[in-house]
Amino acid sequence: MQITLKTTDRPEQLRSGCLVLGVPARSALTGTAAAVDKATGGLVTQLRERGDLETALGKTLMLPVPAGLKAERLLLISLGEQEHACSDADFRKLVQATLSALGDARVADAHWLLPELTVADRDPAWQLQQLATLCVQKSYSYTATVSKPKPAFSLRKLSIDAGATSASALRAAIQRGVAIGNGINAARRLGDLPPNICTPSLLAKEARSLARAGARSGTAKAGTKGRAGSKLKVSVLDEKAMKELGMGALLAVAAGTAEPARLIVMEYSGGKRGQQPQVLVGKGITFDSGGISIKPGPKMDEMKFDMCGAASVIGTMTTVLELQLPINVVGIIAATENLPSGTATKPGDVVTSMSGQTIEILNTDAEGRLVLCDALTYASRFKPAAVIDIATLTGACVVALGKHASGLYSNQDDFAQELLEAGQRAGDRAWQMPLWDDYQKQLDSNFADMANIGGPSGGSITAACFLARFTRDYRWAHLDIAGTAWDEGAAKGATGRPVALLSEYLLAKAG
Repeated sequence: MQITLKTTDRPEQLRSGCLVLGVPARSALTGTAAAVDKATGGLVTQLRERGDLETALGKTLMLPVPAGLKAERLLLISLGEQEHACSDADFRKLVQATLSALGDARVADAHWLLPELTVADRDPAWQLQQLATLCVQKSYSYTATVSKPKPAFSLRKLSIDAGATSASALRAAIQRGVAIGNGINAARRLGDLPPNICTPSLLAKEARSLARAGARSGTAKAGTKGRAGSKLKVSVLDEKAMKELGMGALLAVAAGTAEPARLIVMEYSGGKRGQQPQVLVGKGITFDSGGISIKPGPKMDEMKFDMCGAASVIGTMTTVLELQLPINVVGIIAATENLPSGTATKPGDVVTSMSGQTIEILNTDAEGRLVLCDALTYASRFKPAAVIDIATLTGACVVALGKHASGLYSNQDDFAQELLEAGQRAGDRAWQMPLWDDYQKQLDSNFADMANIGGPSGGSITAACFLARFTRDYRWAHLDIAGTAWDEGAAKGATGRPVALLSEYLLAKAG
């Protein structure tokens, strides 16, 4: 999708497939709204007064061949009853309603008159970034294994009149929004793939493909000796290499599957040599049957989404690479299937992690923390500025927070606050949960240094407490995305969260 800026003081002269205009429910028409109303002989005022355009925020009315305008259609969108600036959530609701209306009408190009729309405590650049991200997200459709895909989103070109704000700042905001949207869609695509296709080997292949694509793009941008193209390096550790490193916890999860496990390492060098990297660690269980502690049959198909933490790492690296952020970022993906077989790990087995700590596996369905603990130990070799792990870790987090917020744990409260603020800016919110030592005793074991589960109470917290035992040497946060990584029902599919949160955090680090 092509998104551009186009400022005009005569909107009635614009030639477009559709002119998009925000209309307040009660207050007087001003600016571009007044200009369009005048050009159409008071049509907007008449429709508003007759009630043809409903007053509730986000309601739309599509008008074909509007007299007085050179645009082929006029889309009116209600800004609601409020007299003041709208909230972040209301803005996103307006954008999503507008995009749906444009898609339903099969509009291919549109021009959005945005100056009348203000958002509390947000500048036009924030609006443009959000709008661009939502546009790119709307363009996503799953086609990989569908013989007759649904019609793709029709909108191909969108120009935006955002008023008199600096054009360079707004273009940069659009670029950021598009890159974040591309990262989200990359994560959604991987999450939606069936588990017979999206294997650990496929994730490794995707990481290498991203590096090759970045090399081609970077070489073209640099114009000299492929300098920018060398920024992303990918290495993949096989099971032999993991065994040599002592990754007994990760390999215990892979013991029951014929599909080989992979530890995928993506090193992006956009910052100065020696700059400590931001490290992202993703849980990549490409299918989770629960192992010997097998899950119930209903909804087990959704366990293909158990690699969405890994997908979010690849998605975020997609955004980082597209924006060529001037920081160092490392992405680590611990990828395997979790299946039952004669060789599978059994409840009661004791394994030794890469850190040297021993773990009694009381439940083989608590496998995410086993692959993550070795990946988190491996992360320390990069001398990280900070480490964030992302995992569809516990059903308990869904019980606690539902589908709206990701669970956030951290060993440093100021770090947690940075991530919370990034989530608020991105509209990809998290909620900080306690990481108190009080919960640690639930992981006590008579036969190992710790058990891999802490009983029925506080399940998301004890899972985070388990991971905390492997992250004492650095600044760390854990995002439990079990409730936010995918949607159910008619909208079933991966959401791409928390790519937007992670991208906002890294943008802030990049300045």
